[in-house]
Amino acid sequence: MYIKTLVAAILLFTINTAIGQQAYYFPERNAEWQERPPSTYNLNETKLNEAVNFAKRNEYSGSRDLRIAILKGFEREPFHQILGPTKKRGGPAGIILKNGFIVQKWGDIKRVDMTFSVTKSFLSTVAGLAVDSHLIESTDDKVSSYIWDGTFAGEHNSKISWKHLLQQNSDWSGELWGGKDWADRPPKDGGLDDWKFRELKEPGTVMEYNDVRVNVLAYALTHVWRKPVPVVLKEHIMDKIGASTTWRWYGYENAWTVIDGIKMKSVTGGGHSGAGIFISTEDMARFGLLFLNNGKWNSEQLLNEAWIQEATTPSVPNPNYGYMWWLNNKGDRHWEGLSEDIYYAAGFGGNFIVIDKANNLVVITRWLEPSKIGDLMVLINGAIEGN
Repeated sequence: MYIKTLVAAILLFTINTAIGQQAYYFPERNAEWQERPPSTYNLNETKLNEAVNFAKRNEYSGSRDLRIAILKGFEREPFHQILGPTKKRGGPAGIILKNGFIVQKWGDIKRVDMTFSVTKSFLSTVAGLAVDSHLIESTDDKVSSYIWDGTFAGEHNSKISWKHLLQQNSDWSGELWGGKDWADRPPKDGGLDDWKFRELKEPGTVMEYNDVRVNVLAYALTHVWRKPVPVVLKEHIMDKIGASTTWRWYGYENAWTVIDGIKMKSVTGGGHSGAGIFISTEDMARFGLLFLNNGKWNSEQLLNEAWIQEATTPSVPNPNYGYMWWLNNKGDRHWEGLSEDIYYAAGFGGNFIVIDKANNLVVITRWLEPSKIGDLMVLINGAIEGN
């Protein structure tokens, strides 16, 4: 009797250890996502509830009519207009995953909403898949070696590598789909002539957040893959992680290109002129869980772990930015008191996918006042017993 009791106790301890500390849960398609009480993982439920209430109280202050929010948010941009689809948003929503299990959720996690620049991290992943598939041999390669239609012609643009585009430090100069690079998020100082006739910065030396240049990357990847970028993401990632059929990735109304005689849409890497990825909180959580587990879903390696390491390596001009992922390194965007292994996707209006490797956490939050994300993560971190 004693031996049976001892064996049962050892078995129970082993199972609890696996669930609580090591094993990752990967939800199947269309299945209800399994939940665990926070106490299963030494999380203080009261403090975790405080974090959730904080997220609910600090809803993004912009209009729920995102056409209004977009036009107001980017009113300094000359010639700015809505060029792609938009959608009225919902209220605050989020999921906190521990080892893949939901330990907290709030709001409508199945509602499909715009994600704005969170789209950039999905676009970066499509570039990683191109490297994995040897369609791009190295991110150090000049893009002009792959795209010869004039998009990367000229003394300056011919110097630009895939890495420069991914780190947003290319200073690509030109116009795409009616968008002029110099008119996108112009400097606070100066006017049209100053912006238009500026001195170009050497690629790799200065980071500038710029959607026109991100859309140039999406265009280049469309030609490298010879198929629409959303199809690549769907086939290689989203279907395999069991994402729903509700997510969409849009481009501008006039963003068409022809490859192999087939007319196809070139999508955007953001939504500040409309378009980008529209997706549910649950599907964002699946994407985050894939990255938490180093590109592996269950036993299948969908994205090379080496790519994730490269994508989350600080760029020279900005230590808080990798390949379209923000990094919690020392710098202007550092979240004090939190792990420097944290990296995250961020979008207009307070959309975030946060990967906390040190604590096996994925945090998705929608429509949080953007300046409050660091405070929210501090509250979540404070719910971990022993921290």
